[in-house]
Amino acid sequence: MSKRAGEGDAASPKKPKLGDMNSPGKPPPVGSIAQLDPAATGTDAKKGQQKVAFITGITGQDGSYLAELLLEKDYQVHGIIRRSSGFNTARIEHIYGHDNLFLHYGDMCDSTCLQYLVSKYQPDEIYNLAAQSHVKVSFEMPEYTAQADGVGVLKLLEAVRAAGLEKKTKLYQASTSELYGKVQEIPQKETTPFYPRSPYAVAKLYGYWIIVNYRESYDFFATNGILFNHESPRRGATFVTQKIVRAACHIKMGKQKQLALGNLDAKRDWGHAKDYVRGMWMILQHHEARDWVLATGEQYSVRSFVEKCFNHPLINMPVEWKGEPGTAEEYGVLKSEPGRKLVVVDQRYFRPAEVESLLGDPTLANEVLGWKPEMSYDDLVNDMMVAEMDAVKEGRERFMQ
Repeated sequence: MSKRAGEGDAASPKKPKLGDMNSPGKPPPVGSIAQLDPAATGTDAKKGQQKVAFITGITGQDGSYLAELLLEKDYQVHGIIRRSSGFNTARIEHIYGHDNLFLHYGDMCDSTCLQYLVSKYQPDEIYNLAAQSHVKVSFEMPEYTAQADGVGVLKLLEAVRAAGLEKKTKLYQASTSELYGKVQEIPQKETTPFYPRSPYAVAKLYGYWIIVNYRESYDFFATNGILFNHESPRRGATFVTQKIVRAACHIKMGKQKQLALGNLDAKRDWGHAKDYVRGMWMILQHHEARDWVLATGEQYSVRSFVEKCFNHPLINMPVEWKGEPGTAEEYGVLKSEPGRKLVVVDQRYFRPAEVESLLGDPTLANEVLGWKPEMSYDDLVNDMMVAEMDAVKEGRERFMQ
């Protein structure tokens, strides 16, 4: 069923790979490292053994950063990966050979495999990051989104119950600021009423409440992290921040003519994914299971993100806006060359129901967990721009999914 990371079949291309994963791998040694600080490692202070963590969605942006963090803390990390005919593991290739990393095929829609893996490896912590996470796509695939993002959470909870691990396993559920949708107050905090505006958000709402229900019904240590938008160089190319970054670099290098976007005036609270996965870990180390908002408390529009990227020193192509603001007639031109359109508005990229503004209040996490973002908005944009420009210059495609 599973295979050690880095093993593969001889017929596979010669690159870091997943392999066919049909033969069992040799478990890594579980040794006592009790002399280390339990708060800074994956050591269980009572047992003197490594903690075992499960990450669903390990091949995504958050999953890859979280895997790095947990491996640094000496956890034994098990990642669940969906079967694909192509390679979908680029974000974790650099850690394939780690002795404490194990990869398994699985799917949030397959309760049998979830029960098998949870029962066999009995994790101390589960981080459920797997999801169909693209909001626009959820309008086109609402049923699958509901199954994976909503009912999948229930399947995972039931897998823990079936294994009799309710009192051992802590579960983190990746919730989302999209729950707030048509916002009822500004900023949004843990007590703000939800008003979801997409099939993605509605599915996540079910996931949120089933976590709360099982926590209250079965005394589960099950938590929701309501995370506001968090980006990084590992963000998929179809997400708006990476789409903008990628276009700016490609336009600068003469590989693309224009950038097409939807709602330029949508406002978001953007942070760096590295800060947010650190917050996920801190949430499960806290003595109380509850729900938390992680956010920067700062807000920027899509329009300002575009301006920031095109003004970056690597690009130096300032944008000037023309046409009627807020309509499909608006466009952005190169300030020094007004006849050259760089940005156009395309109605196809508007959502059927827009979420205009999201701004989080992370006071609870700041004061109780001691969590605060370490990377600023400027740091985030610079990190993404540098990574993408390096890739463009080298002719590499990065994280298209």
